[in-house]
Amino acid sequence: MFDHIAFPTPYQTLQLPYSVQVTVKRLDLIHPHISGNKFFKLKYNLLAAQQQGFSQVLTFGGAFSNHIAATAYAAQHFGFQSIGLIRGEELSSQALNPTLQTAHDFGMQLHFVSRAEYRLRHEIAYLQQLQQRYPQAFMIPEGGSNALALQGSQEILSENDRGNYDVICCAVGTGGTIAGLIESSSAQQQVLGFSALKGDFLKRDIQQWTNKSNWSLTDAYCCGGYAKTNSELLQFMQHFEQRYAIPLEQVYTAKMMMGLFDLIQQNHFPANTRILVIHTGGVQGKLKAY
Repeated sequence: MFDHIAFPTPYQTLQLPYSVQVTVKRLDLIHPHISGNKFFKLKYNLLAAQQQGFSQVLTFGGAFSNHIAATAYAAQHFGFQSIGLIRGEELSSQALNPTLQTAHDFGMQLHFVSRAEYRLRHEIAYLQQLQQRYPQAFMIPEGGSNALALQGSQEILSENDRGNYDVICCAVGTGGTIAGLIESSSAQQQVLGFSALKGDFLKRDIQQWTNKSNWSLTDAYCCGGYAKTNSELLQFMQHFEQRYAIPLEQVYTAKMMMGLFDLIQQNHFPANTRILVIHTGGVQGKLKAY
């Protein structure tokens, strides 16, 4: 279902004036719309929806959710209607940002709900109400992170990735992707996550998906919280893209790359460390000017 639409995944090694090797696995290039980690997280969810006979998919996300945009395209491509419950009822009276516009253009019904209602998205009673309201909808959690997404995310790393790199880096939103990377990593590898959100709750979420301990998570580069930016981040994005011709976006990948470069400059990694950076896509949400 998904395998036939994927493009080969390019690798790009960055030229750095440091004694470490940094290679970017360009998941942003595997598909123009279901890009990055979302390709892997949606794969088994949509297969399950198809096998169980659902005609719709329903999911949750914020205004900058890459998952929302990717789900809208994937649902349309494979013949599902899509429904998105979007955090923030005030957004209903505002112009759609690029991510939500993308979802709308691919046929997603956008329903803007209050933050109080959105907080119920993990509650069984609330989910049962939604299932009664949308009986034909297969429900996918926020960010797509569930056991099916974990299964898909474990396919991100190849055998060569497990044998040729010491550190795996990725941006973290809901924890599903990094959990899959941890589960599929080799014993000698370290997995380093750069959180796009502030707070320790993500560590607890990730621990629910894996018993392995070869990983760590930092929120030191989240720029104050989810989807928040500052001048340092935007300047880093501009300089990085000019030098390496790799697009970043300000919510996830730019924060990860800025954090990684800062750690390298601090000599956080031993000499000759081989670092693989997972580019998780989402560039449809990139600021148009910065």
